[in-house]
Amino acid sequence: MADIWPQIVTAWQAQSILEVVAVFTGIIYLLLAIKENIWCWFFAIISTGVSVYLFFDVELLSESLLYLYYFIMAFYGFYQWKFGDNHHERRIISWHIKKHLMWIAVTGAMVPVLGYTTSQWGAAMPYLDAFTTCFAIFSTVLVAYKVLENWHYWLIVNTISVYLYASKELYLYAAMSALYVVLTVTGMIKWRQSYANQLAK
Repeated sequence: MADIWPQIVTAWQAQSILEVVAVFTGIIYLLLAIKENIWCWFFAIISTGVSVYLFFDVELLSESLLYLYYFIMAFYGFYQWKFGDNHHERRIISWHIKKHLMWIAVTGAMVPVLGYTTSQWGAAMPYLDAFTTCFAIFSTVLVAYKVLENWHYWLIVNTISVYLYASKELYLYAAMSALYVVLTVTGMIKWRQSYANQLAK
C-alpha cells in the first residue's frame, strides 16, 4: 500500500495536457448532467473531441470510435434536451423491463462482432473494449432521451473502464472512471427523485 501513492504521483506527472483537459471537462459534463443542466453537452463536445485522438494514439480503437460517437451525440443530446419532446424541454422517462431486455440482447449481440473486427485491426483487449463501447453507445442514447435507467448501465460501463484505462496506463482516465462510478450512483439517486417529483405533479 505504501508504494501506491508514489506511483500515482509519477503517473500524474506523466499525463499529457490533452488528457488533463479531456478528463476535467468530462467531469464537468457529468456533474452538469446529474443536475439536468443542458450545458453539460458543451463540455461533452470538448472532452470527447480530445479523447478521440488520445485513444487512437494508444490503439484502443473501439474507444476511439466510441468517443467519436460521443462527440456527435453531444450535439444530438443538446437538441433532444432542448427541443426533442415536441419542441419542449425533455422530461425524465422510465422504460419497462421488457424494453430493456430487448435492447440488452441487441447490444450484446454487437459485442463479439465489434470485438472480432477491431482485433483484426490490432486493437488491445478487443472484446472487453467492445463491451464497454457497445453498451456506452446504448447508454448515451438513453441519456439523450432522459431515460432514468441510463445510470444502471453507466455503473457497469464505468466500473469496467477503470480497469481498461489503467491497463493502458491512462491513469487520469482510470481515475475519472472511478469518480464516475461514484457520480453515477449520485445521478441515479438525483434523477429518481426528479422522476418521482414529475409523477407527483
